[in-house]
Amino acid sequence: MKNKPLVIEQEYHAPVALVWRALTEKELMKKWYFDIPDFKLEVGHTFHFEGGEEDKRYVHICEILEIVPLKKLKYSWKYKGYTGISYVTFELYPNGEKTSLKLTHEGVESFPSDNLDFVRDNFVGGWKFLILESLKEYLENGKALMEQYNQK
Repeated sequence: MKNKPLVIEQEYHAPVALVWRALTEKELMKKWYFDIPDFKLEVGHTFHFEGGEEDKRYVHICEILEIVPLKKLKYSWKYKGYTGISYVTFELYPNGEKTSLKLTHEGVESFPSDNLDFVRDNFVGGWKFLILESLKEYLENGKALMEQYNQK
């Protein structure tokens, strides 16, 4: 169980093109995920973002490893100043005007076990909030996003 990948799945009442945009366009990502000014959808591109609690912030360093447009995005995930590396994969499955998303986060056990911020339960809680609540709310109740989608 300890080394088992973290997997979260969710269906959205949104077309696959819209979900893909929310996962890959930095202006949309910051509305539900993180503000990542240097994000670029390009294999080999490294991007950074900051996260954590107000009293303890972490710089995340990620490199895009795989892109299959409208289907799959995979990147590495590590922390500046800490050992360990993990991998995040978003997979999309269209179903008419709905889309199923499968998030897999592998390798979280590679982070320092003596740092309570890196325990598996924290990753589970964070991803559940982002995928099951934040992204769902943004996609299904985000008027601004729907307006942007209709304009493209």
